[in-house]
This record gives sequence, C-alpha cells and structure tokens, in this order.
Amino acid sequence: MDIIIWILFGLLVGWLASIVMHVHGRGLIKNIFIGLVGAFVGGFLGNLIFDIGAIGPFTVSGFIFSFLGAVILIWVLRLLKV
Repeated sequence: MDIIIWILFGLLVGWLASIVMHVHGRGLIKNIFIGLVGAFVGGFLGNLIFDIGAIGPFTVSGFIFSFLGAVILIWVLRLLKV
C-alpha cells in the first residue's frame, strides 16, 4: 500500500512541477519519475541545508521540499537538454 501512496505522491508533485516549469507532453510515467526523484532531491537538500530530518508524503514540509526538488530536477534537465 505504501508504494501506491508514493507513486500517487510522485505523480502529484511531478505534475505540479511540470505546470510551474511550463513543461508539456511529459506523460504520466515521466511525471511520476520527476516527482519521486524530486522528492529524493528535495529531502536530501532540505536535510543538508536545514537539518529537517525525515520527511514524508503527508507532511507540509515533505510536500514543499519534494516540489522544490522536482522543480530543481526539471531545471537541471533543461540545462542538460534532456
């Protein structure tokens, strides 16, 4: 059941980050990937910079840092022209 929650969370975060970054045509699987990897990046950076500890999909800080991580990931992918 946890994997389904993380996939839905990744889909939501990836979809919102794609809207904010004006990315079109990525599709469902790529949005899930962007969201999940963004959650990892955001959690890592949040822990590194702010020492926030563990975050989860049901916390406000977890959602914010995951979203910011997904936006950073999209930005880096744009720089690399992927």
